Amino acid sequence: MASKENQAAKQLVIDEIKAKLETAKSAVVVDYKGITVAEADAMRKKLREANVDYKVYKNTLVARAIKGTIYEGMTDILSGPSAFAISSEDPVAPARILNGVMKDYKKMAFKGGYVEGTYYDAAGMQAIATLPSREELIAKFMGSIQSPVSKLVRTFQAVADAKEA
Repeated sequence: MASKENQAAKQLVIDEIKAKLETAKSAVVVDYKGITVAEADAMRKKLREANVDYKVYKNTLVARAIKGTIYEGMTDILSGPSAFAISSEDPVAPARILNGVMKDYKKMAFKGGYVEGTYYDAAGMQAIATLPSREELIAKFMGSIQSPVSKLVRTFQAVADAKEA
């Protein structure tokens, strides 16, 4: 009887993982070794504020959940302590936030993950973590558009002022 209940509980976790990954824009796997409870709580708060789901799952259950999906490439990194940061909104947020935590605490390490359907190893996740946020990119883009326009307006104003004089 206990074995059927155990199987049912495991299946619930597998279904939960599958459901999260179906809507995910990114899924980042980290080795969370060495992090204290206080540090983990602070990190979870930062991730929650960015609407990133962070959870520790058993590697065997994750392996069963990703079998036959686009996330199957993560199977090779599922060893040792693994935590999963999943975002269905900002694809870069999990890597960026976790990278900041790693710098602050000098603990943890990227194992790999997926961003918008593409698998990245630990080095790839590190590179993605340094990308600016969507808002920062929009601000930079708007700034680059405004610069030539404001220069043009000043030029027209100078021409108008010269004709008046």
